[in-house]
Amino acid sequence: MNLLVSISSNIYPLDKKSIDKARARWEDLIHPPRSMGRLEDITCMMAGVYGNDVIEDRPKKCIIAFAGDHGVHEEGVSAYPQDITRLQFENFVNGKCGVANLAKCNGVDMFAVDIGMKGRDSIVGVLNYKIKEATDNMTLGPAMSLDDAVKSIEIGIEVAERCIVEDYRIIGIGEMGIANTTPATAILSVMSGKDPMDIVVSESQDPSKDLKHKADVIRKAIEVNNPNPTDGIEVLAKVGGFEIGGMVGVILGCAANKIPVVIDGFISYAAVLIANRINPKCLDYLIPSHLSGHGGSRLAMEILKLDPILNMNMCLGEGTGAALAMPIIDSAIYAYNNMAKFSQEPLGEFLRSYESGQDK
Repeated sequence: MNLLVSISSNIYPLDKKSIDKARARWEDLIHPPRSMGRLEDITCMMAGVYGNDVIEDRPKKCIIAFAGDHGVHEEGVSAYPQDITRLQFENFVNGKCGVANLAKCNGVDMFAVDIGMKGRDSIVGVLNYKIKEATDNMTLGPAMSLDDAVKSIEIGIEVAERCIVEDYRIIGIGEMGIANTTPATAILSVMSGKDPMDIVVSESQDPSKDLKHKADVIRKAIEVNNPNPTDGIEVLAKVGGFEIGGMVGVILGCAANKIPVVIDGFISYAAVLIANRINPKCLDYLIPSHLSGHGGSRLAMEILKLDPILNMNMCLGEGTGAALAMPIIDSAIYAYNNMAKFSQEPLGEFLRSYESGQDK
């Protein structure tokens, strides 16, 4: 808990002077005011994060993905066996899965962290921070102890800081865990006050029996545990997952170290909801990559007041959205650094003369 308290107390608002300097630079670049849209916003936000309007081209980037299994899987909330978590997580390090390929294509390094998968044997290339083999069944009691909830967050902080020491300047988050949409939906239900059924069917016109069962399971877990929606750690402990806690830690750890975090899809939104309860200032350090196609995503973004860059109808998770957003961020920085300036170009002199004539 000491690490978590220390990190949270070191998260500060973005540096307004650096944001203003970055905005002034954009105003001098040869383009109509604000015509580069979100690209301008991204670089100004990053200047505020770094406390410096000088931003290096193509900064070193990585995605940290956490894997964990879930006791609630035994309630039949997923069509897939839990073995898939481990089998697919091997593909995170051998380059065969979606996020690994998008990351490689875009020059983004991958770090895979076992924070709570089933199975005692380590996977070559995976960082082993296993707390235990899966959370407990949250319909029978808390998914994890409060101590383990804090531990999962502090593991995320530790891994983030390891990456920061290695000079990573932009960090994305991802996850793997069969059935983890169930705890993610439970967290959103608790935080929003919405019934689980309203969330799981929010983008489905004809809800299936499977979705109704999933909503019933989530509703039961919330009733059994009665988490306090204002206490992020309690919500994580009672209805969350280890991989969600790990992502919370990355968010908080990066914010405290003035590093922007590129969030992914629906499961990462649950982590942001928890992190926001711990320290709302962390939201300023986030770049939302895409709007997940998972039900409840729009609700989560509305609650957090975040506006994703992309809407690709993706709902894979893993960190795929974060990987896909990285070249857009690179493009924003490159334009910011390399476009010509009105103050240094003949075009600027022409426009000043033209505007002077118009004034007359």
